[in-house]
Amino acid sequence: MADESEQEYQAWQEDIQYLVDVLKESFESTDASYYQDDLNNILYVELEGLDDYSDEEITEIAKPILEELDLDFEDIFLLPKNV
Repeated sequence: MADESEQEYQAWQEDIQYLVDVLKESFESTDASYYQDDLNNILYVELEGLDDYSDEEITEIAKPILEELDLDFEDIFLLPKNV
């Protein structure tokens, strides 16, 4: 049986994947990935097609999602994914 810290880590990874999936769907992306910078507590999310949106549209779409799924990162950056 996995210990509690391993279970917490697994739940944390599932929360991040859920966030990426919601952002992917919200931006109608066909591909998405993420990278965690644990040292600086930053999450980078790459979304295919993000560069089709203006900065204002990105903020309008992403802000409520990021607020609702409040993960404990210092920053979360959305970046266009080069396919």
